[in-house]
Amino acid sequence: MSSQNFDGDRGGGAGQLGPGSVRDVPPPPGEQIPLPEGLDYDKLPEAVREELEGSDPEVIDIRSGAAGSGVNRCPKCGASETKPLSSGELMCMFCRHKWTTERVEEKYGLGEGIDKLVGIVRGAGAADIEDAGDSAHIVTFKCIGCGAEVAINTENSMSARCHWCRHVLSVNEQIANGAVPDAVLPFRISKEDAIRRIRQFAGRRSFFALKAFKKEFTPENVLGVFLPYMIVDANAAAEVQGEGEIETASYTEGEGNNKTTYYDADVYAVERKVKFLVDDLPIEASSQRSNFDRKANTNNIINTILPFDTENAVAWDASYLAGYSSEKRDLNIDGMMPVLEDQLLSIARSEVLHTLREYDRGVRWDREHLDLKGSRWVVMYLPVWLYSYHQKKGRERGLLHYIAVNGRTGETMGSIPIQTWKLLLAALTLGTVLEGAAIWLIAMFGG
Repeated sequence: MSSQNFDGDRGGGAGQLGPGSVRDVPPPPGEQIPLPEGLDYDKLPEAVREELEGSDPEVIDIRSGAAGSGVNRCPKCGASETKPLSSGELMCMFCRHKWTTERVEEKYGLGEGIDKLVGIVRGAGAADIEDAGDSAHIVTFKCIGCGAEVAINTENSMSARCHWCRHVLSVNEQIANGAVPDAVLPFRISKEDAIRRIRQFAGRRSFFALKAFKKEFTPENVLGVFLPYMIVDANAAAEVQGEGEIETASYTEGEGNNKTTYYDADVYAVERKVKFLVDDLPIEASSQRSNFDRKANTNNIINTILPFDTENAVAWDASYLAGYSSEKRDLNIDGMMPVLEDQLLSIARSEVLHTLREYDRGVRWDREHLDLKGSRWVVMYLPVWLYSYHQKKGRERGLLHYIAVNGRTGETMGSIPIQTWKLLLAALTLGTVLEGAAIWLIAMFGG
């Protein structure tokens, strides 16, 4: 009777592992498990590749120099009270010195090596959020100025002043409740400029606006808020399969208003494969903002003010939040992966469009497959000026309208409550009864 030893090939001598043997020590985070000689990584089944890439993600430690001390100091006089400027600089409130923080893309090479990405690489701020109960948002610092303990409620603020020596303490280290990102993109558009843009946006639509909205419209109530996003780089490939049609003939039958046009077309099986790289794809990291419930809010308008110049973001420094509010990230990478994959497939379809021009009757994709070889995730606060208005609808919960201004480019988009009868009247005046009815139905039932 013969027997087989499944503990690994020891033919090379005691203690020497043979090809493909299990290693006792896992590879460093982010490093691909070494393959036996003769095996081509790219030709392995996807499930096997995913298992090989299953080590802990490689972590990029992106932090300001103040991490650990809780104090962001002026590099000239050492004072801890600073103010963000629209130029992207920080200004000391004592000596008036101005300085800039180094861009994370340059310092950490976040725009490089996308084609080499394998598995998941993430910033320290993109770690999974831990649920530690109601106390998760309370952070306590020992003031390095006088030794007093100061508590900061990260639900409301990322900094607090020591009640004894007046030092300003800030949350700079990563904490497990999602309050601290990897990077922040400072505001460039001032509040006055945002108010002007919001007033202009609403003014152009005032004819159709509800009377209550026009009466209660106060753009001065606009708030500057930092919204959490995952900024993702991706090294991907995709394969799409379907059917394409090329028109061969067309003919019309009938007379007068009873004419019908018919088309003849040849149908072909179509398959495309594409490799592509994605740099700085923004994905909402807040479940509240990614909830596109058209019956409750107009969150979707925030995506219409993209893009942001994320390449100009700086390492996280709570000083940039002075005078602004912020929302915490509450979504983890695993929960956001389906959103990323959906967007990457959309990009893949767009990438192959130029190869489909001969199919003049169009192409319908029936099967799609994405191979995400590697991705890099960095949490970033993006600046938005936000004006909100709650439209009451009888006993219903109503609809929350937003007008948003990109805090960097000034791009403005929004939603205002309208008088549907005025919209219907305008459509009837300019078009047909059918067009007017369609617009009315959309306004009433389409959100």
